[in-house]
Amino acid sequence: MAKRVAIVGAGVSGLASIRCCLEEGLEPTCFERSDDLGGLWRFTEHVEESRASLYKSVVSNSCKEMSCYSDFPFPEDYPNYVPNSQFLEYLKMYANHFNLLKCIQFKTEVCRVTKRPDFTVTGQWEVVTLHEGKQESAIFDAIMVCTGFLTNPHLPLDSFPGINTFEGQYFHSRQYKHPDIFKDKEVLVIGVGNSGTDIAVEASHVAKKVFLSTTGGAWVMSRVSESGLPWDMLFMTRFHNMLRNSLPTPVVTWWMSRKINSWFNHANYGLAPEDRTQMKEPVINDELPGRIITGKVLIRPSIKEVKKNSVIFNYTPKEQPIDIIVFATGYTFAFPFLDETVVKVEHGQASLYKYIFPAHLEKPTLAVIGLIKPLGSMIPTGETQARWAVHVLKGVNKLPPRSIMIEEVNARKENRPSGFGLCYCKALQSDYITYIDGLLTDINAKPNLFSMLLTDPRLALAIFFGPCTPYQFRLTGPGKWKGARNAILNQWDRTLKATRSRTVQESPFPFAILLTLFLVLLVAVFLIFL
Repeated sequence: MAKRVAIVGAGVSGLASIRCCLEEGLEPTCFERSDDLGGLWRFTEHVEESRASLYKSVVSNSCKEMSCYSDFPFPEDYPNYVPNSQFLEYLKMYANHFNLLKCIQFKTEVCRVTKRPDFTVTGQWEVVTLHEGKQESAIFDAIMVCTGFLTNPHLPLDSFPGINTFEGQYFHSRQYKHPDIFKDKEVLVIGVGNSGTDIAVEASHVAKKVFLSTTGGAWVMSRVSESGLPWDMLFMTRFHNMLRNSLPTPVVTWWMSRKINSWFNHANYGLAPEDRTQMKEPVINDELPGRIITGKVLIRPSIKEVKKNSVIFNYTPKEQPIDIIVFATGYTFAFPFLDETVVKVEHGQASLYKYIFPAHLEKPTLAVIGLIKPLGSMIPTGETQARWAVHVLKGVNKLPPRSIMIEEVNARKENRPSGFGLCYCKALQSDYITYIDGLLTDINAKPNLFSMLLTDPRLALAIFFGPCTPYQFRLTGPGKWKGARNAILNQWDRTLKATRSRTVQESPFPFAILLTLFLVLLVAVFLIFL
């Protein structure tokens, strides 16, 4: 009899988990507390409890070729960076194409997930759910938790002396939906992350003044890279990843900062990170330097004190009038339906082997999917996690002894830099390609470039030197997709098709012009002296 798997959440990782379960012959039941799928990517005008919230203008930071499911490319006519409404449509296409909706129970909240009395033998769980005021209980052989980490806003008001005396409006960035509320106001955004910079830039179009406060600074990158191509398709290649990981960390960080500063000098704009040895997630924003250089956004240091209608920044004694404060101060995460003995969250991370399985459980029948921050897209990362986890849940792959898993988890928590490559020293951070390759190797799905170089050199070179698109993860092994090779070889065509919306006559190649002129001159000289 097929194993029954309970999946919590129908966002990008939840949908991937359903699909992977069906692929391997398991029986998934997905519980989604809202009335539709999509998780983070489903925009609503109001904030829903325990669900990620986004603002109307959100666009993906990873391009469509890098952020699709590995066997389901985005439509060719989609823009390279996808607005949230189209991203949601893509997720619905995916769910319909693979017939996933039959497995989802909407408007159903998971209240409790507890071990069965015979857990040490069966590994089974009891799941208590709430639907339309009625509680139900069911037994499952395995659990896949796909609730993400952007649900609980972190609002450190204690770090801002005088905030209780502030007579203006303040709120967490999670509450933000539209820029209209900033019209003709003096606005302060605290936090230079993706949300903070997006909100500051949007506010600057309608507000009287916008201040963006940062403590540690940040690297800011544009979606548009060299020759107008998507940044991640140029940055995230196996060749570049191998090169970065073989060089000493100081060399890599110097090279990275030089590359990023080629767009604009971050020190001159007050944005240069204080700690440049560790790899902090870069901010993706196409407009910020333009708003700073035109005085529409003013970068400021951290807050010293908040007063009734103003704030005082550190190192600047002058009070600055403020009407609205937006706290773009990040998120914490928790699993309220799980006991702490199952998964305990400490210092922004949990004790999960390969960021997936609780290392101490007697039976590996609970997996957490999507609780990771790779320097890459979450969709292929979560999907690969789900593929690997399902193989473990099914019994095809075995985990190492608990002692070894606990040792690996503890080593990761110590954050010891290797001295080579980028330094991923923040909680949940990971090297995208290295991490995914490790999971693919375990399920025999990592492409073998050496043998491929002999049998299909064109494809091998495209994989090594080209962007590490998710199609590579379906070339071989379980879940192999016959369209993967074609998708890889045509990925640049799809990328350029999205922007080549007007036919342009190519200019003659300069060398050809010079050669023609030289030949004409040569003929003329020959005729003169003939």
